[in-house]
Amino acid sequence: MRGIEQVPWLYDALCAISDRLGLARWRRWIAAGARGRILDLGCGTGRNLDYLPAGAVALDPHWASLKRARARAGHARLVQGSAEALPFRDGTFDTVVVGLVFCTVPDAPRGLSEVRRVLSPEGELRAIEHVRATTTWGARWQDAITPMWKRLTGGCHPNRDTERTVEHAGFTIQPDGRRAKGKMRRFAARPTARV
Repeated sequence: MRGIEQVPWLYDALCAISDRLGLARWRRWIAAGARGRILDLGCGTGRNLDYLPAGAVALDPHWASLKRARARAGHARLVQGSAEALPFRDGTFDTVVVGLVFCTVPDAPRGLSEVRRVLSPEGELRAIEHVRATTTWGARWQDAITPMWKRLTGGCHPNRDTERTVEHAGFTIQPDGRRAKGKMRRFAARPTARV
């Protein structure tokens, strides 16, 4: 399904507006806390890569977006692939960064399971995501527009409860640095210890 997110110049233009309205501050926050071996999952056109150190690995399913990311951040290693089947060994990364990704991943629980697999035991997921509205009318509105919105954007589900999905995938969201602004969330999460 092709939508705005798969038209790099249009997606980049819309992201530039969002960045000027405050999203760039959150991008800097998720990047500032990134340590060790870093994966930018769902890197799109590379807007998070502007803030990540050289040597970061960036993965996206769309070749056109990766080409644009290459022009923006030649210092990153780019990989075409899917969040649900990450082409990396267990424990490869110390930090996985995502910016507006798990709303679009077709199978978000499976993608998060893969993130957990490729993170080191002390690793961290650092995320900016939009989430399901907390009000009844807001959630109903999101449910109503989701079919049309998915077609327009190429798969984005505005009604996903991403934070809950992260927790159900075996992560604990850290209170330090967590922020909420409307339906947007910024957080860091660590894998919950396995029993």
